[in-house]
Amino acid sequence: MSRILILSIAAFAFACAASLARAADEYPARAVRIVVPFAPGGGTDVVGRILAQQLTQRLKQSFVIDNRPAGSGIVGADLVAKAQADGYTLLFAFSSLSSSAKLISHLPYDPVGDFAPVALATTSPLVLFVHPSVPATDLKQFIAYAKANPGKLNYGSSGPGSSPHLATELLMAMAGIQMAHIPYKGIAPAIMAQLANEVQMSFTPIAVGMPHAKAGKLRALGSGGLQRSAAVPDVPTIDESGLPGFEVIGWWGMLAPGRTPRPVVGLLNREIRAVLEVAEVRRNLVDQGMDPAGGTPEQFGALIKSDMDKWGDIGKRLGVKLD
Repeated sequence: MSRILILSIAAFAFACAASLARAADEYPARAVRIVVPFAPGGGTDVVGRILAQQLTQRLKQSFVIDNRPAGSGIVGADLVAKAQADGYTLLFAFSSLSSSAKLISHLPYDPVGDFAPVALATTSPLVLFVHPSVPATDLKQFIAYAKANPGKLNYGSSGPGSSPHLATELLMAMAGIQMAHIPYKGIAPAIMAQLANEVQMSFTPIAVGMPHAKAGKLRALGSGGLQRSAAVPDVPTIDESGLPGFEVIGWWGMLAPGRTPRPVVGLLNREIRAVLEVAEVRRNLVDQGMDPAGGTPEQFGALIKSDMDKWGDIGKRLGVKLD
């Protein structure tokens, strides 16, 4: 290789590095779109809006929520995966992004390679809620009723392959029961259907389901954590209620397109972690049954990969087919 060519390559690399540094220094120079791939009113939307409001205040640019509720979150995720990798289009994702990844053979994106993990925002156990018309006040009664009435119960979810869908498939396999799956474009419309008794059961984030349970419109029978949630200490875990080892924890986090400059990812990570330390934000999230998280982009990426492996193995073992 000639000396001139080597110098040219070095100059190009230096120019690229300088350009990335300037992009990070100037970011954000205009409004940022945060795609929420589910309907308004669900847990993903609620937490996404909290972060968007705080980031708007901190970075002096608008962070705007764009709800894209279709395809079990796949449509919104694909939009971000194919967006320009400059930090101005982000994805606020639910754990469904990873839970369904190995169970769909023709995803339009690579859940690992096409995204740059930014920050894990919160985690929360999913809770099993039933409609009051179901004559059960605990998990054992519910299982007994479902066994005695095969085909009578429907369950709702935020779409095929979503965490609520796979959680219910796991429950049915462990309990030896069958229910019909009715998918929706997010957990908020699924809950509305449950309130109308179109579906009788769902796995739902605490923040979405508990207000209805407190109003007597739903009944909480079990939490998906291995320990009781501090937000709902009177709700026993499914593990302690007769299905040992049952665990379903949902997560919510921010991602960017895969080639987003590292300085931009780092800036967003620092800002989101700072937001999660704000007392009012933490109190708001904890009151809704969510555990503020944080951590590095690498730690979030590792969680996504481990979740993919876990639910991929469970889904294949249960024979769940998503395409």
